[in-house]
Amino acid sequence: MGEGGVVDEQEGAAVVMAAWDLSVTVEELGPEVPPVTISVTSDLHIGGVILKLVEKTQLKRDWSDYALWWAQKQQWLLRTSWTLDKCGIQADASLVFIPQHKPLRLGLPNGCTLRLRACFSGPMFRTVLGVCKMLNIRRPEELSLLRPLEEKKKKKKEKDSAEEVYDLVEVPLTSVSQACLYNGMPAHFADSPKTEAVYKMLSVPQPAPPPELITKQYRPASVVDKAHINSRWLDSSRSLMEQGIQENDRLWLRFKYSTFHDLEPKYDAVRLAQLYEQARWAILLEDVDCTEEEMMLFGALQYHISKRSLAEPETTNSNAAMDDLESALLSLEVKMDGDSNTANDLLDNMAAPELNDYLKIFRPKKLTLKGYKQYWFKFQDTRISYFKSKEESVGEPIQQIHLKGCEVAPDVNVAGQKFLIRLLIPAPEGMTEIYLRCENEEQYAHWMAACRLASRGRSLADSSFQSEIQSIRSFLAMQKTSGNSATPAADDTINTYSLVSPRYHKKYKAKQLTARILEAYQNVAQLSWTEAMLRFLQVWQALPDFGISYVVVRFKGSRKDEVLGIAPNRLIRIDLGVGDVVKTWRYNNMRQWNVNWDIRQVAIEFDGNINIGFSCVTADCKIVHEFIGGYIFMSTRSREKSDTLNEELFHKLTGGHEAL
Repeated sequence: MGEGGVVDEQEGAAVVMAAWDLSVTVEELGPEVPPVTISVTSDLHIGGVILKLVEKTQLKRDWSDYALWWAQKQQWLLRTSWTLDKCGIQADASLVFIPQHKPLRLGLPNGCTLRLRACFSGPMFRTVLGVCKMLNIRRPEELSLLRPLEEKKKKKKEKDSAEEVYDLVEVPLTSVSQACLYNGMPAHFADSPKTEAVYKMLSVPQPAPPPELITKQYRPASVVDKAHINSRWLDSSRSLMEQGIQENDRLWLRFKYSTFHDLEPKYDAVRLAQLYEQARWAILLEDVDCTEEEMMLFGALQYHISKRSLAEPETTNSNAAMDDLESALLSLEVKMDGDSNTANDLLDNMAAPELNDYLKIFRPKKLTLKGYKQYWFKFQDTRISYFKSKEESVGEPIQQIHLKGCEVAPDVNVAGQKFLIRLLIPAPEGMTEIYLRCENEEQYAHWMAACRLASRGRSLADSSFQSEIQSIRSFLAMQKTSGNSATPAADDTINTYSLVSPRYHKKYKAKQLTARILEAYQNVAQLSWTEAMLRFLQVWQALPDFGISYVVVRFKGSRKDEVLGIAPNRLIRIDLGVGDVVKTWRYNNMRQWNVNWDIRQVAIEFDGNINIGFSCVTADCKIVHEFIGGYIFMSTRSREKSDTLNEELFHKLTGGHEAL
């Protein structure tokens, strides 16, 4: 072998492979030091390049976390057995030898910023898994990272740079799936008083934000504004570096998928606190619409949570709330409803009880029923039938409504004695909307519970029917004011403008708001702060617009932009001009969905030979693909017996052509 190449003996023939110089920047040497040049051949593998680099630098240190980054191609060279030739690397390649884990500034739902070590080389989904393990957040698949909203004014930027950052760079990323707890916190947080304080800050709700902070926050003024926010989610199948994220950049960690599986206060202190904070800000910034009565209830719950969490610091890790049966039921209410078709369920359904009563019905946008009309209703199995009167109920009904797979939403104002059940019934052309009006709370609790069960394919014989009724009763009780007890006196800690969205700052004086919030507070004052957070999440999840992510799209064959709403169980086509729902398609009727990555178009096929296609205007089609695949993945979790995350299935459903 001469100096200018190598000899490869193959079937008696001598092939000379030329050596050439490859320049690599080694980050560890500092920015002033020129790139290190090594002599290589095209058949040298990436591992060999790293070995030569380490030898030439003559630095004695742990290089195990270092890897090669190809700057021009924006990709990592992680397959160490691949040759330079296979990777397509030639002498003009700009390679950098850098650590795969680097500091990242992470904005949490509670407004605090952590600086921690994160993986910049693996798929972003794995980065989130690592961060969640470190912070002791279970169910990391529900969360993701997104780019923060740009702050246009210089003053804001200066303020941002002066924000307090909690430094956790020295806290190691753990490899164990379940954190080892010490005094109620992961062992790696119990190392020092400083890190203990950070963990407490993560697992306890923050005090109510000052009103001026709420008014300064960006508030989406329209569905299109909300659609632009959704374009900021990072791609879960590509690494942070591949998406242009650099060391010490700032990202937001947020709950992306609105299905919160297996929420247990006993194990989920951080997850529960951060989820509550995200819900609180969604209400304060009007990301999700709610009525005035609901806003006052949200205000009362925030006031109570803030007051209790300050007064009861010792309950942070005591789990005393879980000793109470009602608290356990509360946590179950927030869980995702799984499908259950056991033999017992089928037997129960054969002898299911019935509901019979007079109700009023109304069909919006239909000329057949003008206003509410009273009929005799029968509820059997998972269907409703109605007749002109009780006497005629032995004959054929006017109509039979099958509720399996329908959407059920409450529309209630206890003070105004309004008890409506909104039903969206699946139909081949989209969804049919029907409103049922109940006379009183008790009737509403029974019929609402029955509709909820029927939408999940369960009859009135299901064992959860009574607990569903009880849950609805307690929900109504919170909206009801107690006439017997006097309104509690306002204390100095209540700043009502911190508890409601800015529109109420203009509508009411502080004293008026205080009276209304304290009136609602009477109904929640007995709850522990853990129970109150669960109740807050329950009311938030019951809002009609909860959990819908918006994207502006152009449907195939249409000349105008429309909005696609992506919910945990359905897709919604919304007219951009008037904001009305045009059509709804459910995932459980979906046969397949495909993305044409060349023309960036999504095509979906549903049962009944229904096909839709659209291109995305405000976000990349990969974001829509991830939302749909992610929600389908979330629906599989209730059937899983083990707690192990099926990472391979998640990537298969969300990754697109890159994952395949």
